[in-house]
Amino acid sequence: MEVGCGPVEEDGVFGADTMEAIELFQVRTMDAHGQPLTVDGRVGPMTWAALFGDQAVPPVAEPPTPLAAAVLEVAAKEIGVMEDPIGSNSGPRVNQYLESVGDKGGLPWCAAFVYWCFQAAAAALKAPNPATRTAGAVDVWDQAARRGIRRVAAAEASDRHGLVQPGMVFVIATGGGHGHVGLVERVEGVVLTTIEGNTNNGGSREGIGVFRRTTRRIAGINRGFVGYA
Repeated sequence: MEVGCGPVEEDGVFGADTMEAIELFQVRTMDAHGQPLTVDGRVGPMTWAALFGDQAVPPVAEPPTPLAAAVLEVAAKEIGVMEDPIGSNSGPRVNQYLESVGDKGGLPWCAAFVYWCFQAAAAALKAPNPATRTAGAVDVWDQAARRGIRRVAAAEASDRHGLVQPGMVFVIATGGGHGHVGLVERVEGVVLTTIEGNTNNGGSREGIGVFRRTTRRIAGINRGFVGYA
């Protein structure tokens, strides 16, 4: 193998020399989105694409169910909703998100936004709403386990990127029982396009509105993904 980090003698075994060459290649190389490759010695989708060209990039995953597609359609129409006043965790539309989980304005609302999107989509489809009615981001993850809802833990998602699908809810824990959640809109290799409430372009959990973000990666989701749909 010759990747500018070898050559490595071909013996049919992915051994220590091959892993070292891959890690060196990852250190030196950017992915198709101009971001550094994850240095893990594995030839995942993004490393494969960097090695063999854009034609090797896996296709963008599509929503697997009508409910997932409907949730994302609802969420996309909410992009641009802002707090009023900014920084207040409230506003006419934000208060509706919070009211859907039984809370009032002034509280963090990322999880309430997710629930509201599922509620609206399920109503349009005349189907039950499978989402957990909670305003707690980490509670989304914990309640999924109690209810038998499909979960993909962070480690499993990093090993098997194909398990992460559009319509899933990502869960990030930030410590002290706090966290942030949002909807996975697209999956391209290890790169996620997400729609998130109570965030901003920088991805803070204490944001100002509903945004579409294109910079999250599977490896950056430290708790995992919940598959309501």
